[in-house]
Amino acid sequence: MFCALPVFLCRVYVTMDSYLSAKVRSEVMAQELLQAVAERMDVPASELILVAITYPGGRLLLQPQDKVFSNSLRPVGRLHICRKDLGEVMNPFTDNSEMQQRTARMLNLNTWDVAVALTNFDWTIFNSMHEQELVYFTFNRHVCSSHTMPLELLLQRCNEVQLWVMTEVLLCPTLCKRVQLIKKFIKIAAHCKAQRNLNNFFAIIMGLNAAAVSRLSQTWEKVSGKFKKLFSELETITDPSLNHKAYRDSFKKMKSPKIPFLPLLLKDITFIHEGNKTFHDNLVNFEKLHMIADMARFVRECQQDHVGNGIAQKSSSEVRAYTDYLHVIDNQQTLFELSHRLEPRA
Repeated sequence: MFCALPVFLCRVYVTMDSYLSAKVRSEVMAQELLQAVAERMDVPASELILVAITYPGGRLLLQPQDKVFSNSLRPVGRLHICRKDLGEVMNPFTDNSEMQQRTARMLNLNTWDVAVALTNFDWTIFNSMHEQELVYFTFNRHVCSSHTMPLELLLQRCNEVQLWVMTEVLLCPTLCKRVQLIKKFIKIAAHCKAQRNLNNFFAIIMGLNAAAVSRLSQTWEKVSGKFKKLFSELETITDPSLNHKAYRDSFKKMKSPKIPFLPLLLKDITFIHEGNKTFHDNLVNFEKLHMIADMARFVRECQQDHVGNGIAQKSSSEVRAYTDYLHVIDNQQTLFELSHRLEPRA
C-alpha cells in the first residue's frame, strides 16, 4: 500500500525563467493559489490572473473555482502569473528597492526555524514514500507513474532548494547583505544536518558551491573566518571521493528517523541495476535482487522511529509561509548574468 500524499509541489512561473515552488493540497483551487502567490510577491491578487500554457501557443485562463490539478495529480499545464492589464508574465523584481525588501525579509527569518520548516516539508513527503518506489523509478524510469510521485517530489525539492539558495544570493544587490545571506545559509545547512535532513543539507551546500555563487570573490572575502571554517567542515561531508565515504559514515551514525540524500540513493540503486544482469542463462540473478532489497530496507529503516527520535518540530507561521513558496530562477544563463552584474569579471 502507498501512503496518501497530502501535499504537492506546484510551479507557478512569475517570469519566463523563474517560478515559485508552491506547497499546495491536491484539491487546491485557482483562486486560492493565486491569492497565496500574490501575498508572497506583495502584489494585490485583484491585479493578477492565473494562466495555464496547455500546449505551444495555447493559453487557458483559469477561473477562480477551477482545480489546478487534474485527476492524474498533475498541473493542468505550465502555470504563469500574469498582470490583468498587460496579459503578460510579470516581473516582480523590477528595481533595487524591491530587491532590498526581498533580502530584508529573508534576513529577518530565524535560521533554526527555516531549517525546521524545510525539514518538516521534506519529512512529510519522505515519510509517505514507499520503499518500492526506488524499484519502480529505477526499472521504469521512462514511464510516468503515480507510484513514484513522493520520490520525484523529493528530487524536485532538492533541486529547487539548491536554486533557491543561488537565487537569494544573486538577487541581493548589496555586498554586506550578500555576506549576511551566505552566513545565514551556512547556518541553515548546519541546522538541517543537526535535524538529520541530509537532502536539504546537500542542496544548500551545492547552492553555495555553484559556480555563479562561488565566483563572488569579493563577497566570500568578507565572510568571517568562523563561518568559513564551519562551511569547510560541512563541505567535507559532501566530498564525493571514495564513493561519498564522508557522507556515508556520517549518515550511518545518525539515529532514525532521518532523510538521506536522495540523488545518491538513486545513483546507488541505478548502479546495482545497470551493473548487474537480472538474468543469467535464463535464471534469475538473486544476488542482484538481494542488493536492491537491501536498498529498499535502508529507506524503511530511515523512516522508522523506534525510540521517539521524531524529526518533525514546530516552526513559525511566518517561516512556513516563506518556505512553502520558494522563489527560484531555473535558468543558468540568467543566474550567471546576475552574478557578473554583482561582481564583473576583472
